[in-house]
Amino acid sequence: MEIKRLMLNPLCENTYIVWDDTKECVVIDAGAMSDRENQMVAAVIAENGLKPVMAINTHGHFDHVGGVMYLKEQYGVQFACSSKDKFLLDAATSQGTMFGLKCNAAPAIDVDLDVVDNVRFGNTELSVIKTPGHTPGHVSLFAAEAKALFTGDTLFRESIGRTDLPGGDYSWIMKSILEQIIPLGDDVTIYPGHERESTIGHEVLYNPFVVEVLNNEVNYKG
Repeated sequence: MEIKRLMLNPLCENTYIVWDDTKECVVIDAGAMSDRENQMVAAVIAENGLKPVMAINTHGHFDHVGGVMYLKEQYGVQFACSSKDKFLLDAATSQGTMFGLKCNAAPAIDVDLDVVDNVRFGNTELSVIKTPGHTPGHVSLFAAEAKALFTGDTLFRESIGRTDLPGGDYSWIMKSILEQIIPLGDDVTIYPGHERESTIGHEVLYNPFVVEVLNNEVNYKG
């Protein structure tokens, strides 16, 4: 499996183009906010001879959805996102305006990630893991064979996603990290929605939010 990361828009959001040897690909969190950024995505697709089949969103915040409409119009892909985040998708343009940014409207959801266990492209399967907390419908996408986890804005390198926005919940994001992500294994590489990649093992040792909760659990049990 091949992964190409593009850092897009003024919020430095990570858009991932992911493909396998069949050349079918998916675009995860297409955050382009300009024609130039859409062309950056298109260039990667063209240079590698890829066939896009789906735009997948880990969640519905405006900085992650600005390029989805372009992908649908240019390549006819389906759009996959949790219906629990529809209220955020519907407000993407106004959300962007609040931050002084122009964001394209998000299209309607074609594949509801709240009701499916996995999505496929080529010979690759991505497991859909529900990781609410940053948003109500947030999911992470796990490629088990490649030991690659796309965490969106749930887990960052030595940090976590903010929970003070509408629909955010700190207790839920920590529950998602501790119960859904950490058990996947220390050697799993995480590809977050912002900043650079890490591993679960690194986060267990050095992420202050994770370390604090794990230490509290040990002290409680001890």
